[in-house]
Amino acid sequence: MQATRPLDDALSEGPVVLDGGLGTLLESHGHDVSGTLWSARLLIDEPESIVAAHREFFDAGARVAISASYQASFDGFEKIGLHRADAVRLMRLSVELARRAADEATARTGDGDRWVAASVGPYGATLADGSEYRGDYGKTVGELAAWHRPRLDVLADAGPDILAIETIPALAEVEAIARALEGSGHAAWLSVTTALGALRAGEPVREAFQIAEDTDEIVAVGVNCCSPSDVVGAIQTARQVTDKPIVVYPNSGEEWDGKNHRWMGDKAFPSELVGQWAQAGATVIGGCCRVGSREIAAIGQALATHRS
Repeated sequence: MQATRPLDDALSEGPVVLDGGLGTLLESHGHDVSGTLWSARLLIDEPESIVAAHREFFDAGARVAISASYQASFDGFEKIGLHRADAVRLMRLSVELARRAADEATARTGDGDRWVAASVGPYGATLADGSEYRGDYGKTVGELAAWHRPRLDVLADAGPDILAIETIPALAEVEAIARALEGSGHAAWLSVTTALGALRAGEPVREAFQIAEDTDEIVAVGVNCCSPSDVVGAIQTARQVTDKPIVVYPNSGEEWDGKNHRWMGDKAFPSELVGQWAQAGATVIGGCCRVGSREIAAIGQALATHRS
């Protein structure tokens, strides 16, 4: 069941509450997401746990669920012995599970639409070595575009409301995604990951948003998997080059140590900043890693206060 109102309209009108970190929520409930497939492994072994996690976020007030396909790729599934047809089936399943949870929540509450965004993670995510926080892949724009295009097509064909292209760390990959999307008709948001006001690769965020502005298929831009303190600056930079809706979903405030595979620092997701993000122009607001259902509920409360 598709939502009665297009997500494009909701993006423009906002603010809409996005969900939180699916993989880290699943991990907090005792599921093993430590392998190279991360939460995508559960598509094979425990799909009902993914539905339950989506349901938890919807119950907390989220209106958009991001599918469990961030780290799903043809390469990744092949490494564990699955054929291409299996990979296609599992990528499609990620969208179907999110849609099922959305439909159940809407039927249960009858309080408006819910949408599904199909997660498209960066090439570096599939390497499972923290490369998405550096962007140093050693791949050309053409190679990255060729790698992304088949997965984009499969996920778009599964019927999400939008593609959530997220945690992109470098301009080369932004350019590659724009090239892969061009002429496809697949609506997508492009969310980059930043540190101290620059892309993780050290390049200007403004240039990434300019590429997005010039790509018709990219209907919204934003940041995710960054510090909450980076969000306002990113919104302001986006507004210098584009009028497209802005999506923001930062981490909890902790930092990921990719070498040792652990989170460091204190969890301090500041819901009091949410009103500032909305005031600055964000129309979709949620959380990424280590942001759970409690924080999503707090975002919803903060936005309700902001609107009033």
